[in-house]
Amino acid sequence: MPQIIPIKELKDTANVSELCHTLNEPIFITKNGYGDMVLMSMDYYETTRKKWEMYADLEISEEQIMQGKTRDARKALQSVRAKYGL
Repeated sequence: MPQIIPIKELKDTANVSELCHTLNEPIFITKNGYGDMVLMSMDYYETTRKKWEMYADLEISEEQIMQGKTRDARKALQSVRAKYGL
C-alpha cells in the first residue's frame, strides 16, 4: 500500500529519509490534501530508472521487428566471427 504523508512531515528529514530506505518504494507527499510530490531513495530511483530504460529499449526493438529491421541471428554471428577472426 502506498505511503502518503503531508508536506509538513518533511521537516523531520531524518525520519523521512529512514522511511524512504525502509519502505524501498515511493512516498507520496500531499499539500493541502492534494498530491504534490513523490519522494524515493536513490537506490529505488536507480532501480526504477534502469527498468524504464529497459522498457524503452524493448519498445524500440518491437518497432524494429514490426518494420522488418531484423537479421537472422546465425548470419549475424557468422558476420561478427568473420570480421574479428573468431
